[in-house]
Amino acid sequence: MASPDRRVVIVGGVAAGASCAARARRLSESAEIIMYERGRYVSFANCGLPYYVGDVIPEETDLLVATPELFHDRFQIDVRLEQEVIAIDPTTQTITVRVQQTGATRQEHYDDLVLAPGAAPIIPPLPGIDLPGIFTLRTIPDGRHIRQWITAHHAQRAVIVGGGFIGLEMAENLVRRGLEVSIIEGLAQVMPPFDPEMIAPVHDLLRAHGVDLRLNAFVAGFAPTADGKIAVTTATGDTVHGDLVILAIGIRPETALAQSAGLALGARKGIKVDAHQRTSDPHIWAVGDAVEVEDAVTGEWTLLPLAGPANRQGRIAADAIFGRTSTFRGVQGTAVCGIFGLTLAATGANEKTLQRVGLPYEKIYLHPDNHVGYYPDARPIDIKLLFSPTDGRILGAQAVGEDGAERRIDVIAMAMHLGGTVYDLEDAELCYAPQYGAAKDPVNMAGMIAVHVLDGDAPVIHWGDLAAHPERLVLDVRDPDEFAEGHVVGAINIPLPTLREHLDELDRARAIAVYCRVGHRAYYATRILRLHGFDARNISGGIMTAIAARIAIVNADELDAQGEPVLS
Repeated sequence: MASPDRRVVIVGGVAAGASCAARARRLSESAEIIMYERGRYVSFANCGLPYYVGDVIPEETDLLVATPELFHDRFQIDVRLEQEVIAIDPTTQTITVRVQQTGATRQEHYDDLVLAPGAAPIIPPLPGIDLPGIFTLRTIPDGRHIRQWITAHHAQRAVIVGGGFIGLEMAENLVRRGLEVSIIEGLAQVMPPFDPEMIAPVHDLLRAHGVDLRLNAFVAGFAPTADGKIAVTTATGDTVHGDLVILAIGIRPETALAQSAGLALGARKGIKVDAHQRTSDPHIWAVGDAVEVEDAVTGEWTLLPLAGPANRQGRIAADAIFGRTSTFRGVQGTAVCGIFGLTLAATGANEKTLQRVGLPYEKIYLHPDNHVGYYPDARPIDIKLLFSPTDGRILGAQAVGEDGAERRIDVIAMAMHLGGTVYDLEDAELCYAPQYGAAKDPVNMAGMIAVHVLDGDAPVIHWGDLAAHPERLVLDVRDPDEFAEGHVVGAINIPLPTLREHLDELDRARAIAVYCRVGHRAYYATRILRLHGFDARNISGGIMTAIAARIAIVNADELDAQGEPVLS
């Protein structure tokens, strides 16, 4: 290789730093590229760590994406492990490096510096937080220590603090290993990126697999017990015992190095960067979990620790260093999680966020099968679609199902990326064979339902809105046996096939809210009623959404016997 014309120094590896280094070499054969990593691994799959703990991934080496030898042999990149960059002097464009094993320090020059320090697990300052047996999971050694602890202590019970992605994945994998598991979550639901009604099946599933799920519970402290366990106490005074505790509360960006160098931080305390990943210093870039990113839907600056955006940021920083004009377009938060055979996927904003920022929206629910019903083993997917009430621009989507949820969200995510609307979903040409989908794919169905709302053919109302409209007649158009098995309190039953015969019995001056099981028959009923001059609206998602939203459902026999509704 010719004499280097510039020295590119990258601090940190994993997704963002490693991607930046590899991209930089593909753009220049003459640059000297050096990576500093304070740990023992330069590029590893931290998303696979829960499955390593659960023995799904049996070997540590299976998590290694790239080694220093690979970087050297394939890219002529100098990877320096267990060497920590502890200071930056932007004036002289130098860094101070400390060798972990010896403690010796030295200074190195850079022409371009890329910071990829990542994020650190949140460890709250609670009593007993330093007890042995309390772990976080961020690195390969973290996973190794948890596995060793489980084996050495013959662990039978684990307590997980936090019900996000890592918390749920750890719960599944510890249950797989035969442990009893408690999850303590401070919010009223697990998986905060999803709206509550979409997560109700997940709560049921966790409990069905024996997980002790404690919501609206905040941990107050930890204490050792006489039998060698850890007592986890909540703010309400409850105590849960475990042989180990996993802290999965969240992460915070590692910005100490950037702060000491005088680099600007954003409102969320992440490193502030422009669209080319350049920091407030013209010779320093930053990528990955430590930087703030713009939400493509709301325009807010936020923190989003996802591998996909981190990889893109690494590539963009390398492009900028070598004179290309690539830009980072922001994030949608597209993510997926698997838990006990159920897939949860989402993209864009959730309803909670849209309400918080005051962005106008409409929503629809549907519960289609993942493929045509006549092909064996069809499974439902619960889908929620959020869109602009003026032009149909897609604002977000969530899907929960045993099979095919992530594929539908991927399609919607790409439509969002291209600025698409619900009209585009309606018209999308997607793969179809009986075992994969339907001629009207769930994505198409979501678009069609949303278009009917926008065009006024079948406007919707939601279960949560009915309390504000007590004057509306609630009409159940399912068959009588379905109605008897369970229906919404106060509803009357006129089955769809007989609806036209009973139109004269309905008060034309009274607004009507129509529902069925999932919304399909209610759509037909809504069209009939509106064409006959009634003010009718489809209750989106039908009784399936009502159950998820914990709307009171009554069984005819139980209502007669007890005189009051029961929650299904």
